[in-house]
Amino acid sequence: MLARIFAVIQARNLEFLRDRAALAWNFALPLFVVLGFAFAYSGNSLSSYKVGVYGPHAETGFFATRYIRFVPVKALDQGVAWVGHQKLDMLIDPGAKRYWINDSSPKGYLLARILAGSEAQASSYHRAIVKGLQIGYVDWLIPGVLAMNMMFSALFGVGYVIVRYRRNGVLKRLKATPLAAFEFLAAQILSRLWLMLLVTAIIFFGLKLMLGFPVAGSYFDLLLVFLLGSACLISLGMVVAARIRSEELAGGLLNAITWPMMFLSGVWFSLAGLNPWMQKFALIFPLTHIIDAARAVMLDGDGLAAIAPNLITLAVMTIVFLAIGAWSFRWE
Repeated sequence: MLARIFAVIQARNLEFLRDRAALAWNFALPLFVVLGFAFAYSGNSLSSYKVGVYGPHAETGFFATRYIRFVPVKALDQGVAWVGHQKLDMLIDPGAKRYWINDSSPKGYLLARILAGSEAQASSYHRAIVKGLQIGYVDWLIPGVLAMNMMFSALFGVGYVIVRYRRNGVLKRLKATPLAAFEFLAAQILSRLWLMLLVTAIIFFGLKLMLGFPVAGSYFDLLLVFLLGSACLISLGMVVAARIRSEELAGGLLNAITWPMMFLSGVWFSLAGLNPWMQKFALIFPLTHIIDAARAVMLDGDGLAAIAPNLITLAVMTIVFLAIGAWSFRWE
């Protein structure tokens, strides 16, 4: 059995490596995106202001200031953590007359000045400082772009390829061999898994050399996030490819999966300002948990205990997707 699995892995690896265009695109897409944003924003964060508000408030004074987005915060501890992570530029508690800013955030300093100039009783507000890294938008963006590249590589590199095999009659010929369905699927997963991790590692360290972005947490924890996330995304691709024969239908379904994940999983912008229902809806996507866990490790220095809910969710999703894909798979 192991010999057959290894033979399929070797054949799939050679097929991928000989496709120079696909191989180059796997490297070029994240590099172009990150370097493009690095040039556009020159290492600075976006120009909009985002203030978290804990508790009720009147739409007057500071809270009537234009060009500031006020985000309701239900848990004070979470809001303070968001300020440290620079998901929020300021957190304010109108009832307790207290506000929090990040000591390394220029936006927090400016918002404190705006508060002082717009509130008649601004002097009664108690100021609290939250320690945090100086995080630019590109630093914040990199985990999302890496995860997005993994998503495209997994879904189209597995889902679309298996459908193409079925359409071209490759699976029909493989069915006539001693190769079992489990062995074929296991080979597809292992082949794509190590290739995705290798490509991600090369891009990660290449960008780190060029941009010097921070990694506050453990590289092992980050590897575990990407390993489990890759397995989950590959399993999702297998669900799509399990029975479909039409490449056009497969491409449509894969686009229907990837586009919502790309825009609702926090790749380009923080989910903190979205409608609470939309934030809950985003949790059904594997990409959301990959990005949240990767940013927690890279930017906050969180360990396995802090990201355990994300890892458990990814593990459960992987098992469910594998079960569905294996149960519904057909050769023809």
